[in-house]
Amino acid sequence: MGQPTATPAAKTHTARPTVIVEAPRLARKLGLDLVLATETFQHTGSFKFRATYHVVSHVPNPLVIAASSGNFGQAMAYACSLVGKQSIVVMPQTSARVKVNAVREYGGQVEFVDVRAKSRAARVAELAAEHPEAYIASAYDDPLVIEGNSSLGDELARLNRPLDVVVAPVGGGGLTSGIISGLRRAGKSLEVIGAEPLLGNDAARSLRAGHIVANESEPQTIADGARTVSVGIHNWPILKDGLGGIVEVPEENIARAVRMLFELANLKAEPTGALSVGALLTDPDRFRERRVCCVISGGNVDPAVYRELLDNP
Repeated sequence: MGQPTATPAAKTHTARPTVIVEAPRLARKLGLDLVLATETFQHTGSFKFRATYHVVSHVPNPLVIAASSGNFGQAMAYACSLVGKQSIVVMPQTSARVKVNAVREYGGQVEFVDVRAKSRAARVAELAAEHPEAYIASAYDDPLVIEGNSSLGDELARLNRPLDVVVAPVGGGGLTSGIISGLRRAGKSLEVIGAEPLLGNDAARSLRAGHIVANESEPQTIADGARTVSVGIHNWPILKDGLGGIVEVPEENIARAVRMLFELANLKAEPTGALSVGALLTDPDRFRERRVCCVISGGNVDPAVYRELLDNP
């Protein structure tokens, strides 16, 4: 269905302010001037609530259908519950149990799909045909989603501290395009660097090619929130012009970043949320002599997966 016109998120969203964490031990270990902006304490445990609440409060539809590996789905279910709407979330069968359970606990209906046999988008299309009254929400490719996420850029622009660069995870591009939009609105010229799994580096390849390049299938990276096929057509122009680059993070550095955040910053982060610190591990020279803010995008990780990451240095 057609997309509504986005309006400024700062006037409407009810998101919690991002939490700024000084992490001197982590900064010393990395040899960088570093601060963390963590969304792990956001409603539903990730930045996704910023987008979903903005969506559901701006569309008239009584039902919202979305595909998600977990964070967008649970944030959508919670946002819908706040405004009296229903939600259906299409999730891969391999989704973390903690995220599946959360969607259901927030009142959402879960529809599983075997992504090896059928894409999430194909199942969403089937449900859309069954429910013509529904709004189909993309986790990243929607002007309302980008505008909702821009509230984080607004907050970073208002921080009373000097910064040179913001590093944030990239999956579909909704977070980074939102941050860029919020910083631009505030007149801030901070560089924004994306952190993307090397296993699913479609955004990095797209930047190099100058046009959207898709993965052949959903990449099976441990950063499950970045298992996207490509960036979105709505956020691509923002990313193409606004990103200062993308660091492609190997799996071992994603896992190492999760451990370092736990051990040196006392912060629980999911693998996708730890991508920004993984970028510092992967390309430290890019950030030398710069004042860096790492966005930790979420903390919703399956306990068994988290335990395994912490136990296997």
